[in-house]
Amino acid sequence: MKDAECMPYRETGYFSNLILDYLDEKDELKEFVSDFPSLDAFKNRIKARESFSQSHRFNLQSSFKAQYEEAGIKLNAALEDNLDLLSRADTFTVTTGHQLNILSGPLYFIYKIVGAINLAKRLKSAYPDKNFLPVYWMASEDHDFEEISFINLFGGKLKWQNSLNGAVGPMPTFGMGKVIDELESHLGPGNKAAEIIQIFRDAYHEQPDLSKATRYFVHQLFKDEGLLILDANRAELKKAMIPHFKKDLIEHSLHREVENQSESLQKNYFAQVHPRPINLFYLMPGIRERIEKVDGKWKVLNTSFEFNEAELLAELEKHPERFSPNVVLRPLYQEVILPNLAYIGGGGELAYWFQLKAMFDLQDVPFPILMLRNSVLLYAEKWANRLQDLHLEPRDLFQNLDDLKANYLKQRFPEDADLNRFDAIIDSMFSDLEKIAELTDESMMGAVNAQRQKQLNGIENLRKKLIRSEKRKHKELMEKLERVHEALFPKGSLQERHDNLSQYYADYGPQLIQSLLDALDPLDFRFSLLRL
Repeated sequence: MKDAECMPYRETGYFSNLILDYLDEKDELKEFVSDFPSLDAFKNRIKARESFSQSHRFNLQSSFKAQYEEAGIKLNAALEDNLDLLSRADTFTVTTGHQLNILSGPLYFIYKIVGAINLAKRLKSAYPDKNFLPVYWMASEDHDFEEISFINLFGGKLKWQNSLNGAVGPMPTFGMGKVIDELESHLGPGNKAAEIIQIFRDAYHEQPDLSKATRYFVHQLFKDEGLLILDANRAELKKAMIPHFKKDLIEHSLHREVENQSESLQKNYFAQVHPRPINLFYLMPGIRERIEKVDGKWKVLNTSFEFNEAELLAELEKHPERFSPNVVLRPLYQEVILPNLAYIGGGGELAYWFQLKAMFDLQDVPFPILMLRNSVLLYAEKWANRLQDLHLEPRDLFQNLDDLKANYLKQRFPEDADLNRFDAIIDSMFSDLEKIAELTDESMMGAVNAQRQKQLNGIENLRKKLIRSEKRKHKELMEKLERVHEALFPKGSLQERHDNLSQYYADYGPQLIQSLLDALDPLDFRFSLLRL
């Protein structure tokens, strides 16, 4: 495999001005962040995290060990070493998070984890007297089943049929065997295809629920990297959030800070999320429903559950695991229970983090450095060869197909085929005729202008005929262009947002993961083009 080439995010056309300005460290965004991302900036974050509670460390360490034991995963040397380090005051985490997409979902699921692993390594090199651990935070409390229930594969879709409700993490994996059977039939024979199929079978057949299944296959893909995989839907971890949950439930003060910061952000950009007076769900088996205060009572929507204030606070103290943070409070939860320095996320995630710093300040919780995850275009040797035949580079494909075709034809037209110079000649000629008409008979001006438009229309019609002729002439080239573009930008989307890991793993096996680890630099904020 080859090293990655890179191109600026601004040249891709796929990223918002908010994210592009953040990478450019624009002054307009200073108030919404702790530090702009750089190796030097981590000095401040390390200092801010040195006072992280030792009891929190031991509690977190114990919870990690219990979770791996419950999943039947034996700790290897890399995991044991990192869990031992977690109890030390000079150890910090860098975190990414994602939904529990079946079979790993879109490719960027993997890129986020690679980014966390590589950032921990970069930080260790820069600060050798400290320790840095990569964490993958599983969004086990999310309840958007539709979003995680399918993968795209070879132009089609494999979907897990499941009628269960509530948080996705505890969902049993019944029915996933059929999905894996279908995946196997599409991937075909071969040792590398068999390897990824076996990883998925072991995960979804042997593990009782989606959270543990996801932990298993992510661990298998990255088992030598010491990645810590966290399911935070745990009573022992949520106890640390009780004071913050109380403020949200009783005082409704957190959402006001988020609203104020969002208003400030919207002066130049946009707000990704909109806080509610209460930003918690009530969580029970098969249920994850919003809590609202109605007529002096705290009601769980779409259920019969309701509490007065005393009952609510008693429930929170006794069962903190039944209170589930929404998108506004989840980042706060993460930073309360982890000695964390940075969060690695996509553009949409970072956009809502920009709305949250004031809430963190109010709660006296350090705000992490926000890191845009690596973005990657993978292209195999055959697509590289076809691009070469077309005299194109991979970066040329970062435009919609119609524009790509038009630009491609324009660049390859004969010099005068676009007829632009004839427009100028006609315009100049009729300007002279206007002057003559003006001197001799002004009533002729209308006839002159009508003839001018007639000639210009004739040139335009001829231009269209020439373009159609050129397209027919190059129909085969256009079809090749379409095939390459669809292969690397499926459905006109970025590959990483569409394709699944398995179709690439079937060709390259674990070397694919290693190539990503070798090629991607989490502090190089450019789009990577990786030739396989």
